[in-house]
Amino acid sequence: MSSFITELTAPNGYNVTVNTGLFINNEFVAGAHTIETVNPSTGEVITSVQAAEAEQVDLAVEAAHKAFYGGWKTTNARERAHLMHKLADLVQRDGEDIAHLETMDNGKPLRDSRNFDITGVVGQLRYFAGFCDKLHGKVIETEGKLSYTVHEPIGVCAGIIPWNVPIAMLAWKIAPALATGNTIVIKSSEVTPLSALKMAELIKEAGFPPGVVNIITGYGNKAGEALSRHMKVSKVAFTGSTATGRAIMKAAAETNLKKVTLELGGKSPNIIFDDVENLDEAVFWSRMGIYWNAGQMCSAGSRIYVQEGIYDQFIEKFKAMALSGKIGNPFDEDTFQGPQVSEIQFKRVMDYIELGKKEGATCYIGGKRSGSQGYFIEPTMFTDVKPDMRIMKEEIFGPVVAISKFKDVDDVVAQANDTTYGLAASVFTSNIKRAITVSNALEAGSVWVNCYNLVSENSPFGGYKQSGIGRENGEYALSEYTQIKAIKINVGNPF
Repeated sequence: MSSFITELTAPNGYNVTVNTGLFINNEFVAGAHTIETVNPSTGEVITSVQAAEAEQVDLAVEAAHKAFYGGWKTTNARERAHLMHKLADLVQRDGEDIAHLETMDNGKPLRDSRNFDITGVVGQLRYFAGFCDKLHGKVIETEGKLSYTVHEPIGVCAGIIPWNVPIAMLAWKIAPALATGNTIVIKSSEVTPLSALKMAELIKEAGFPPGVVNIITGYGNKAGEALSRHMKVSKVAFTGSTATGRAIMKAAAETNLKKVTLELGGKSPNIIFDDVENLDEAVFWSRMGIYWNAGQMCSAGSRIYVQEGIYDQFIEKFKAMALSGKIGNPFDEDTFQGPQVSEIQFKRVMDYIELGKKEGATCYIGGKRSGSQGYFIEPTMFTDVKPDMRIMKEEIFGPVVAISKFKDVDDVVAQANDTTYGLAASVFTSNIKRAITVSNALEAGSVWVNCYNLVSENSPFGGYKQSGIGRENGEYALSEYTQIKAIKINVGNPF
């Protein structure tokens, strides 16, 4: 038995074990040092995990490189699919363990860890498993030549995942990579490593060959930097801040020009027109858009624009719904909002709240710490917000929303697009022509109509502008993990 196996007890009494070593070449091994991971609901240390630096990153990449050229690259597509389905089966079997680890480590409500994250991981694996034997090229008609294309795997991929939805983001990276025949090294966030390490146990149990999937944790400036610069990594997929995305692009450019996909920050507009058929539904979705996962979502609807005629009515309904959600112990089934993920994030959000007050916006509700233990923040709502205020322009990544009014379509589209970001947006209206017109005009990778934050494995997700490069999920994601080779055969022409 590994010396890194750790027994943990969740606050609700649930017992779960996790192997806290680095998962390299299907073994759990020691790192360069250890990192403590903290329960954000209490501020108490959960356990320590092994952490990687350049030496361990190199071991993981070498294992992935050997596995790729040692057989995984040419593994039968149906065998890859079989292994991915087996992994999905194991996630379903041990979903309760993973969900508890996710909630302990991240602070999100256990109900959400079960119903959204675990369900999403299973769906992601099964969806991309179905593509394993469907990576078809094309035959291209040329005079006297047989011309065709093949889609080949890139090689060793790196996936650098965030702390806000750790297990889901791991699946977003490994599923398309494995389906297309690549090997991968995942670096989990040092803030939330536990669910990824539990997943590593299941990857080994499913029967994936050594080195195909490697999972490590470590600090970004050590492990993340080493991965981004490694000459045997041919592609890096990153989800996180725009600033870190720039650093990864720079590292790729300065080394081997590895392929890069980035899913970065957002300041997404949520537009409520006065002809919305059901204002209560718009309020419900708006609350989900900003306060779900304690506002720690890159696609959060953190800018709400309400048409003048229904502005006051919306404000009062939104206030009532925002205050109706229980904040507290994420292991309670009726909890809606858990804590911020860390003390650092808690302080960052509180600083923005104070900034909004100093800028002259009205803190209509919230704005304070909730409780005396852990990193909980009241759902916060600013009104009287001007376009040039920082709380309207910068990503806060917490339960803080800025609400403004607008006159007409031209006015709100101009305000909505006045941002360096372009990840998501939403439109609430009963007029289908208006819904289509405004959706087409918004500069965002995803636009939801009469709903918010509905993300699925079969629909592409990614951003415009400084919200990223490339797409994840859906068939579109396959091109991010393959390279196209054109083959031309002379079948008779002498010249």
